Amino acid sequence: MAIKIVIKIFFFIFAGRIKFKIQYEIIMKPVLRILLLVAIGVLVYMCIQSILTPIDFENQEKARKAVISERLIEIRNAQIGYKNAHGIYAANFEELQKFLNETKIPFLIKEGELTDEQLKSGMTEQEAVKKGIIRRDTNWVLAKDTLLGPGYDVASIGKVPGFENYTFDLDTATISSSSGYTVPVFQCAVPYDVYLGDLDKQLLFNLKEKMTKMNRYAGLRVGSVTEINNNAGNWEL
Repeated sequence: MAIKIVIKIFFFIFAGRIKFKIQYEIIMKPVLRILLLVAIGVLVYMCIQSILTPIDFENQEKARKAVISERLIEIRNAQIGYKNAHGIYAANFEELQKFLNETKIPFLIKEGELTDEQLKSGMTEQEAVKKGIIRRDTNWVLAKDTLLGPGYDVASIGKVPGFENYTFDLDTATISSSSGYTVPVFQCAVPYDVYLGDLDKQLLFNLKEKMTKMNRYAGLRVGSVTEINNNAGNWEL
């Protein structure tokens, strides 16, 4: 009798294990398949991102560079006009804006051009003007309209396009040329951290590191306060 009870208990335990094993396999196999698919999906996503992230960074960098460099060129044109009027560059954007909004500068109106035959005959522009063949008049126009075009928003000239909470770094100095002359200079700049700071941090770090190794400014800059470079932008060099 006791032997029969032991056999029943053993059978019950053994059968229960088999049943549990079967149930475990039924439940876990789909779960494992799902986890495997999720893992594969994550790996695929990471691979795609490793390709797309650098492409997006490069596209964003180029697009922002185009807009910001255009603004730097406008600042350069305004500074050149300021220097022509005052002999020095504006030390800050307040001075530059006041000049653009209040100062009138000469604007040459040109109507007509000398023909090749007239030039070959030795006719000058002055003679052509006296004879009424061409017209050359000088009008005095607000600096902003002459240098930047009618309707230009002077108040925005110092702001970084797309990042209006930031203002360009503007500096002026006086340095000596190789011939011994004292030359006023200026530079206007914005670092990568300002207009690329919201992009991939590692790619931004790599770009800054590259510029540092090349001994170049890590950002966009026009002009220089350490050398005479004819107010060139660092993207133009």
